[in-house]
Amino acid sequence: MSAPAADPVLRASGLGKVYPPLTPKGVEVRLFEALSLSVAPGEMVAIVGESGAGKTSLLHLLAALDRATTGTIMCGPTDVSRLDPNPAAAYRNRDIGYVWQAHYLLPEFTAAENVAMPLLARGMGRRAALAAGGEWLARVGLGDRLKHRAGELSGGEQQRVSVARALVTKPRLLLADEPTGNLDAATAENVFSLLQTLHREQGLASVLVTHNLGFAHRCDRVFRLHGGGLETC
Repeated sequence: MSAPAADPVLRASGLGKVYPPLTPKGVEVRLFEALSLSVAPGEMVAIVGESGAGKTSLLHLLAALDRATTGTIMCGPTDVSRLDPNPAAAYRNRDIGYVWQAHYLLPEFTAAENVAMPLLARGMGRRAALAAGGEWLARVGLGDRLKHRAGELSGGEQQRVSVARALVTKPRLLLADEPTGNLDAATAENVFSLLQTLHREQGLASVLVTHNLGFAHRCDRVFRLHGGGLETC
């Protein structure tokens, strides 16, 4: 008898997002309608689609950076779609690792300090947070770059720092929005392979938005965002 399937880490059901008119004579924009998605522990899901289809907007809803108009988003027992700003921030710090297309490193801080920021935000002492930051930089191959600032790092190194920052809090869900979009082909391959390795090692549930179909089809499932819903590729 096969083992029962693990409960999803993430479950979005009947998701809708409507933006109201910008002017009195304008029209509302319906971005999603009845969209559903579930991601299990250890599963990496890719989302592809044309520019403007709403891929980044969907990740924002999953991360509680924006609120859905209809439907629910559950991350474990947390109803993400109903969180007020302060609980939403706590949810992101506790459960979410987010890798953006741009690295968004703080230029005045070192690589180790940038990685430690989420831990400092949750109240961890500076020494312990920096130690954890250093450990994660070593895991992404930057153990010799702890004291370098963003401007002293290559594009690939900057993105590796952002990956370490996303995972230093030991999240259950990784959201990556075009994490290789600003990189050359060889560096993009290195960063994607790193994400895959860390995804497996940490047993994460991961959602990757990408225009790179080669990377997408190396994930466990691929969906195309089109017409407000997700189609299996």
